[in-house]
Amino acid sequence: MGYAFRARWTSHDADRPDPRRPDPDSLFDAFAGWADGRGFALYPHQEEALIEIVSGANVILNTPTGSGKSLVAAGAHFAALADDRVSFYTAPIKALVSEKFFDLCQTFGAENVGMLTGDASVNEDAPIICCTAEILANIALRDGERADVGLVVMDEFHFYAEPDRGWAWQVPLIELPQAQFVLMSATLGDVTRFEDDLTRRTGRSTAVVKSAERPVPLMFSYAMTPLHETLEELLSTKQAPVYVVHFTQAAALERAQALMSVNVATRAEKDMIAEAIGNFRFTAGFGRTLSRLVRHGIGVHHAGMLPKYRRLVETLAQAGLLKVICGTDTLGVGINVPIRTVLFTGLSKYDGVRTRLLKAREFHQIAGRAGRAGFDTIGTVMVQAPEHVIENEKALAKAGDDPKKRRKVVRKKPPEGSIGWGQPTFERLVAAEPEPLTSSFQVSHSMLLNVIARPGDPFAAMRHLLTENHEDRPAQRRHIRRAIAIYRALLAGGVVERLDTPDEEGRSVRLTVDLQFDFALNQPLSPFALAAIELLDTESPSYALDVLSVIESILDDPRQVLSAQQFKARGEAVAAMKSEGIEYEARMELLEDVTHPKPLAELLDTAYEMYRRGHPWVADYAVSPKSVVRDMYERAMTFVEYVGFYGLSRSEGLVLRYLADAYKTLRQTVPEDAKTEELVDLIEWLGELVRQVDSSLIDEWERLRNPADEVEKILDERPPAVTRNLRAFRVLVRNALFRRVELAALRRWDDLGELDAADGWDADAWADAVEPYFDEHESLGIGPDARGPALLLIEQGRERWTVRQIFDDPEGDHDWGISAEVDLAASDEVGAAVIRVTDVGPLQTV
Repeated sequence: MGYAFRARWTSHDADRPDPRRPDPDSLFDAFAGWADGRGFALYPHQEEALIEIVSGANVILNTPTGSGKSLVAAGAHFAALADDRVSFYTAPIKALVSEKFFDLCQTFGAENVGMLTGDASVNEDAPIICCTAEILANIALRDGERADVGLVVMDEFHFYAEPDRGWAWQVPLIELPQAQFVLMSATLGDVTRFEDDLTRRTGRSTAVVKSAERPVPLMFSYAMTPLHETLEELLSTKQAPVYVVHFTQAAALERAQALMSVNVATRAEKDMIAEAIGNFRFTAGFGRTLSRLVRHGIGVHHAGMLPKYRRLVETLAQAGLLKVICGTDTLGVGINVPIRTVLFTGLSKYDGVRTRLLKAREFHQIAGRAGRAGFDTIGTVMVQAPEHVIENEKALAKAGDDPKKRRKVVRKKPPEGSIGWGQPTFERLVAAEPEPLTSSFQVSHSMLLNVIARPGDPFAAMRHLLTENHEDRPAQRRHIRRAIAIYRALLAGGVVERLDTPDEEGRSVRLTVDLQFDFALNQPLSPFALAAIELLDTESPSYALDVLSVIESILDDPRQVLSAQQFKARGEAVAAMKSEGIEYEARMELLEDVTHPKPLAELLDTAYEMYRRGHPWVADYAVSPKSVVRDMYERAMTFVEYVGFYGLSRSEGLVLRYLADAYKTLRQTVPEDAKTEELVDLIEWLGELVRQVDSSLIDEWERLRNPADEVEKILDERPPAVTRNLRAFRVLVRNALFRRVELAALRRWDDLGELDAADGWDADAWADAVEPYFDEHESLGIGPDARGPALLLIEQGRERWTVRQIFDDPEGDHDWGISAEVDLAASDEVGAAVIRVTDVGPLQTV
């Protein structure tokens, strides 16, 4: 790139730091001056870290939350630019990677910043790359010290200890000796091992910058008053905004609703909230609940919410309009909200395996969100004593100093299944340093394939990886045995082959297949999905839905949705078995076989086993037949209806992310020659459904795929008009009408009345209109032909459409149907097809 690159970069915007002076002192002065000009006077620990970085040292930045680690990271990228080195920024989740990408674009110019997440790549040849830790690990495995990686900033480095993902934080340290590293976290614990290890591997000195003093100091306290009294005191003493930490989503929402009786905000403040919310679209279900809460000055924040709702809560909090936010411990993963007080409702959590006390790292990660520089002079961390402890103290206080009365007090115990803790636990956590990070190295098929694809001797490279990781010797021996087993499977499957003599790049083993760069990162089973789609019959009426089922089988399982599906299926099965007179014991045995729907399970399982024989690496991943998108489509439900049907209001964010992933994978994976008209309709419908619920999940991805304006952020939360995508809107209209056909076929008059009572079609009206159909016909079809475009007639007008949904009767007479009008303006307003039924009956009367 050279000087010409640097000159071009600095000429882009005079407000950006100038890297044209490469000596350390000049670099430091240039960046410090630029930061000062932006109102960011450097703290002493930032100065120390930046001096070490521009001098070429590795830096382990172990400083509190809110102490300006992002500015140090920007300085590191700046130093790398000045030295013509490619720098990488890694984060644990795609949302943080995307956020950092846009921030760095604003600082360094969009032409100098790229992003790789697996879902999309933007400007991948840029000198600054934002990516997930797994992406960088894959680059390190594929290229080793040949990789064009000059500097690496690893944010949230405490993820190194995550059991399933920690390997991705460790691999770059092992495989990129040429790189300069900046490891950052607020909760690293003792880092002596990393300090020595980095120096040994890279040949650079390693500086540990640990600031004991927070820019905003924290005050810790233990509350012995009931929680609502604690909150009232915090509000009255101006300690808001208060983040009330819970360890389940249900508890966070319940607490928020319980606080509606507390006068959190004044009338004037509520008016300001209403003005700030403006025309924000709240959907039915949780959206209406959240609307009531935020208008009262109370927020809710957890991973199960729609992204637009979390952003709304964050925006209102940043504006100082929310006094209390009830959320989960996901607060510790980077929410950018000015919180003055963090209030823990407990010090134990269920981690998916067992209920346990919080670790010191977890406690400090959450507590560190209190008090933000530029907003507060002090932050407050308060832990709420357990209810049984408070009640016991009240009883003892009532007994006074009388020893006999005190002995008679019956002390309450912790609730069954919980772990007892009290003030000693609180004091221990406050005083404790975060636990030392432990290695979580793993060996996989994709790891071996990446190393084998690297130029040079793969055995030497793999030996280095297996013996130079941070595991103890017994664990290393286990990894070596697994690596040998994987290699033998790859050899037996013909995926790799031994060479009699090394090739021109020094390989003694070579791949016999081509691997896409991100084969282990995006959807690792995408090649299998392509092979499975070829097994399907394009002429089948169910072809489009079967392609969808293949794609769904390679997506991560949305556990809450599948559990809800199984619960409902078992409830329906029990009701059916009771009506058949099946005894209890037999019912319980039969229920073991009732699970969530799994379309094409037999075909997919068989195809997977055959595919795995020639592609052994897919053994790292399991095919998982399921039906979420297909289930929603076949039931002809809207997003709100589907969430309500399965009782998923607390997990609607998870549902939507799954739908968005399905849409992206359909778009990226299914080849054009496999897309029929019906499949294209389905894909368009799915994309529009996601966009209307929360446009950010699709629009940002589309902008990244077409990055002409990748830096622009859409501030308007309202999605584009639903009627603008005619293809998708026709499917929405078809589904809305077919939903009524399906309910009519099941004679569910009450459900039909709920849909159309406002237009004069209550349950009785529907029953009166449709029962004569069943006098003429034995059944009403709801199969693929019934919902096909041939039985839907549409006359498109400028303001409304006139539509006719023809019934699929067994004789094929097609002499009955539903007539309706579609209000286009109302549809745009609510983001769904607004249907008004005008008549139901024989078509000649319509």
